[in-house]
Amino acid sequence: MKILLCNDDGIHARGIAELHSSIGHIGDLHVCAPDTERSAAGHAITLTDPIKTFSVEKNDQLFGTAVGGTPADCIKLALCLLHKDNPPDLVVSGINLGSNTGISVLYSGTVSAASEAVILGVPAIALSLCTYQNPHWETAAKVASEIVARVAENPLPDGTLLNVNIPNVPLSELKGMKAARMGRSRFVEKFTTHLDPRGNNYYWLDGELDLLDDSADTDVRVVESGYVALTPIQIEMTAYKDMAQVATWNVKY
Repeated sequence: MKILLCNDDGIHARGIAELHSSIGHIGDLHVCAPDTERSAAGHAITLTDPIKTFSVEKNDQLFGTAVGGTPADCIKLALCLLHKDNPPDLVVSGINLGSNTGISVLYSGTVSAASEAVILGVPAIALSLCTYQNPHWETAAKVASEIVARVAENPLPDGTLLNVNIPNVPLSELKGMKAARMGRSRFVEKFTTHLDPRGNNYYWLDGELDLLDDSADTDVRVVESGYVALTPIQIEMTAYKDMAQVATWNVKY
């Protein structure tokens, strides 16, 4: 099995190294990831600039290809050119540092790498460790190995990726895995204003997640309860239940 790895934290991030080490026994690994951090890049793609690449070595061996672009760029480049003649059987994005639950799914470069793969016809997984401090990488690595092995044997249907969020707890404290739905939420945005040396304003964005659905089966709550949250996400986003409303807007010109 050929597996392509990507992320949005950059090719030098600890998470992708841990992923590489944890699933090497499952298949033939190839890495195509951003040259620097591209967190919250969403599904952005590069159209107006050239995309540069270079090889990255670790421990005197080729580790992968660094791409001067977004996570979606990496997947497009890998599947449509670099590995076109021998495409991967599976794409795994991560292990991201920080959760990708709730509305974060739409902003996440990690999830977008996986969704781009699915768009291009390759099964995909997005993996995130839900913390920014004191990460328990051994837990994330073990979960990654288990999930990748299962999806390799039983891929999700076409047009669906698996979004995995892992609690930041020691492996001995992990309670298990649960199917979870994407929690309805939004970010409460906060901008701070600053002055540069020339007296011009610049702004720094911060914010926090506002959970609008407190149900126990949401991804946020499943992770908080000590379980790995497994959320199948479909690319086709039509709100079918609302089509009847707009169907009446049949104005003739």
